Amino acid sequence: MLYIVIPVFNRLVFTRACLLSLRAQTCPDFRVIVVDDGSTDGTSEALAREFPEVEVVAGTGMLFWTAGVNRGIRRALAQGATRVMTLNNDVLATPDFVAQMLHWADEYPTAVLGALELDVATNEPVYGGERFNWLTHTRKELLHELPTAARRGLHPVTYLPGRGLLIPAVVLETVGLFDEKRLPHYLADYDYTSVVRRRGFPVYINYDAHLRTYPDESGQEQTRRHRSLKGYYQHLFGIRGGGNLRNFTHFTLKNCPTPLVPLSLLNGYARRLVGYFMH
Repeated sequence: MLYIVIPVFNRLVFTRACLLSLRAQTCPDFRVIVVDDGSTDGTSEALAREFPEVEVVAGTGMLFWTAGVNRGIRRALAQGATRVMTLNNDVLATPDFVAQMLHWADEYPTAVLGALELDVATNEPVYGGERFNWLTHTRKELLHELPTAARRGLHPVTYLPGRGLLIPAVVLETVGLFDEKRLPHYLADYDYTSVVRRRGFPVYINYDAHLRTYPDESGQEQTRRHRSLKGYYQHLFGIRGGGNLRNFTHFTLKNCPTPLVPLSLLNGYARRLVGYFMH
């Protein structure tokens, strides 16, 4: 059984739309756990009324993304989940999304899978996975590398985001959960999938499974649109900061080849210090 874990904090309108898209799936072989981390907009009450099939797990109000996801995964495993998918609430699953994920999960039962992301407004692809080069500290986006005719099936990647990430139970049993202690919010998903890949499990993006996303609603995009000195500080040091220097240091020390660590840290620090002010 596949369990889908969705961590939420407020933004009920997004959660409702996400759950409606899951309710419309052509393949109903899954259960949903929403981890509500102290929402103040009536999320838990609304879900109890409108989505009785969804299990709501209460958070402390201080879980953030990583601990929230871990709480939901523990609950799913306790109920016998053989696969767990982490999903953000600000996505819409196309009707065959679960079917396409399960199809490839059956073909590659130890693989971690992500999904192709489409802009909800234009239906154009906006994220199709990437391959990262630690030596040059550059990434190659598959959407720029693959010809249109090749945009189907599975493609290996360096890491994956947590929105629409399918993880077999055997991976969770072998590798463990997300690193909530050192990476409480950003980079926990990239870190986990990097560790999984280095432990010998395949990591693929699935171009046959589509999620519709809101690119302008991401935390990092919101921060960049309202630049300020306070925002710059939060960008570099806040728990939700997309350029958090401490998180990046942990991520690099864990995943970068040892000889390249000094160069990678220097390059990464420079990019984060100036990236806040760039598009």
